[in-house]
Amino acid sequence: MHDLSLLGWSPFFEEQWQQWARPELVPARVAAEHRGAYEVWSLAGEGPARLTGRLRRVLGESALPVAGDWVALSGAPGGGGAITTIERLFARRTAFSRGAAGREARAQVVAANVDRVLVVCGLDADFNPRRIERYLARVWASGAQPTVVLTKADLCADVSAQIAEVEAHCPGAPVLATSAPHGEGIEAVRALVGRGQTAALVGSSGAGKSTLVNALLGEARMATAEVCERDGRGRHTTVHRQLLRLPGEGGLLLDTPGMRELQLLDEAGLAGAFEEVEALAAGCRFGDCGHEGEPGCALRAAVESGELEAERLEHYLQLRREAHAFELRHDERRRRQSDRAFGRMTREVGQLRQRKRGE
Repeated sequence: MHDLSLLGWSPFFEEQWQQWARPELVPARVAAEHRGAYEVWSLAGEGPARLTGRLRRVLGESALPVAGDWVALSGAPGGGGAITTIERLFARRTAFSRGAAGREARAQVVAANVDRVLVVCGLDADFNPRRIERYLARVWASGAQPTVVLTKADLCADVSAQIAEVEAHCPGAPVLATSAPHGEGIEAVRALVGRGQTAALVGSSGAGKSTLVNALLGEARMATAEVCERDGRGRHTTVHRQLLRLPGEGGLLLDTPGMRELQLLDEAGLAGAFEEVEALAAGCRFGDCGHEGEPGCALRAAVESGELEAERLEHYLQLRREAHAFELRHDERRRRQSDRAFGRMTREVGQLRQRKRGE
């Protein structure tokens, strides 16, 4: 490794580096995260790293480094097996995030600083255009470019029809079909990840992400498993997020574990995933039209005329409602955190006054 740009370094990160670089610091990229320990890559080598206690406190649990992040190390990694420390975290150029699984309204960054997100969906029981729409909304919100990759084309009787269906639901996102066992479509996907580029793979368990990664790498490096014949659901084979180098002049892949659910954080990205819906909505009589039966609703009129599918509109409204509900829960969570912090401060002030009175 003789050039940081091969790891995805760009002027965006160079500008930050010039503002606070010190001779003892080394820029590196987080290749993987293992329960609070990190694997980092730099020009000086590769090795384990950990956060300083100060940085952990400053960042908080919701802003800790993830695979794809750029960090500044206290020294070169890999020297004699020693664990170097992460002193600073670079601002992110892009971030694919979701609402963390469970009832807690908390954002979770899945992949940082990627140029493209490959939304992987199998052409078997995994096929679900509505789920793809959901993923695309988060990709557009991330700042990265989306591509839909339909795997297991060898298991599909009419691949062209499935591609056409996804294209109709996903304007603005290229759609590719692949068959890893037959090598079909692999070169087209590999061509998307050129030198210095980073692509993250996201999708449900059993979608074929690990099999696709192995085909792109040209070797069986990632574990794979068959989907359950009873319900068609996949098993988790990727257990953590991991950067991988494509051979030759290729870029980097960021493989991620399969997601059982993908919660929307907000409405950001819906305009990209539902471009034609947003365009039609501009014709509503009222600027705050909720599209739920108000007079002069252009979207309802488009459904009645056949210009817009009723199912697509309902999914758009469903995602809007879900995003709004998450934002409300998130605001309530932040309010409770603020109340707890204020309560702690009040108690500390009271204790200080009592001590002073006792002097």
